[in-house]
Amino acid sequence: MTFTILTAVCVIGITGLLLGALIAYTAKKFAVESDPRIEEVQALLPGANCGGCGFAGCADMADAIVTKGASPSLCTACTEKDLKSIAEVLGISVDAQEKKVAVVFCSGTVSRAARKAQYNGVMDCRSASRVAGGGGKACRFGCIGYGSCARACPFGAIEVRDGLAMVHPDICRGCGKCEDVCPRKLIRLVPVSAQVHVYCNSLDKPAVKRKNCSSACLACRKCERLDPDHFNAQDQMVRVKYGNPPDPEIVEKVKCPTGALQSVCAHLQNVPESKEETVKQEKV
Repeated sequence: MTFTILTAVCVIGITGLLLGALIAYTAKKFAVESDPRIEEVQALLPGANCGGCGFAGCADMADAIVTKGASPSLCTACTEKDLKSIAEVLGISVDAQEKKVAVVFCSGTVSRAARKAQYNGVMDCRSASRVAGGGGKACRFGCIGYGSCARACPFGAIEVRDGLAMVHPDICRGCGKCEDVCPRKLIRLVPVSAQVHVYCNSLDKPAVKRKNCSSACLACRKCERLDPDHFNAQDQMVRVKYGNPPDPEIVEKVKCPTGALQSVCAHLQNVPESKEETVKQEKV
């Protein structure tokens, strides 16, 4: 009996050694040498794996940059300093691109927007948009305010104050993850040089807008008439011309009757923080 057990142990041990040696030989024989620059480039990328570049993650993009000639500037979250460092590693030149940041085109906080229903469900914009027209607010174009974008942001650049998602441009890296998850499609990436926005996305007629939200753009076109080079009227709303954005001083000159036209700083200051209402990014 003892002899049988010892024999079995020896056979298993020898088999394990042979298989280990075979695996080691195979790994060495068929090993594919990796370009060391891939790891250098990956270390210079943000590491957020946000997917804004169109690749599966930072490792995939680093491989594409080194082996396939992909442009490092595809990474919208990469700083200008890191882009230059990547260019030095590869011995190439990279054209600088203006940074873009996300903007939530809405100023309809809970205190400004009318409500048509009381929502009692999953606190997620995509879930709420499928129930009773979208979370309770009367405006069918505005921010639902349950923080799907804040949770999607890998950099913690978005919070929700008084039922309104707000982007901190100094933190935003322009990856576009928030843009993808917003069910109302009212988040867009714009050049960081644009410091003035019309914070409204409603296509309703002015009378309906006024009823639904006190800060809606009524399409009065006062801003466009005063400064047609920087504003563009589009049906029932007005947009900033982001190829030629206006200076913040235009807000005081226009005196928008509803306050839909605001500077970025004023927009953040006009909605005070609230411990009860603020939705912070959750790491999952």
